[in-house]
Amino acid sequence: MIAISVNGKKFQVDVEPDTPVLWVLRDQLGFTGTKYGCGVAQCGACTVHLNGNPIRACVTPVSAVAGQKITTIEGLSSKVGRAVQTAWEKLEVVQCGYCQSGQIMSAVALLSTNKKPSDEDIDSAMAGNLCRCATYQRIRAAIHEAAKSLK
Repeated sequence: MIAISVNGKKFQVDVEPDTPVLWVLRDQLGFTGTKYGCGVAQCGACTVHLNGNPIRACVTPVSAVAGQKITTIEGLSSKVGRAVQTAWEKLEVVQCGYCQSGQIMSAVALLSTNKKPSDEDIDSAMAGNLCRCATYQRIRAAIHEAAKSLK
């Protein structure tokens, strides 16, 4: 049994220690907002926060997160999280939507540490998140919008 905390709730999961966090979240605990994209940490669809920092859940073994705080898109309730989600809706960022939970999680991590990011800051922070629909301009605009609303 491995003890983990997800979205403020404690869980005991009976899985192999090398099971990726993504599969524990989706298959064991029902947090399906975190998506499987590539399985090799290249697309960012599986991004969650570990103690406030973005990680790729598809390659992180559950044993590496034991006793730490995981936040998924379903548990994103901070002021920054709400600002990002509101900006996403306001600017109609989503096209197909598959990558958006990972995009939002990365954007929240950026704005949690940088309240006034430049375009370069945004591009750097979001570089590991791919969007097949190419909504990158809307994503950048939404991050700027969320930053403005946090002032």
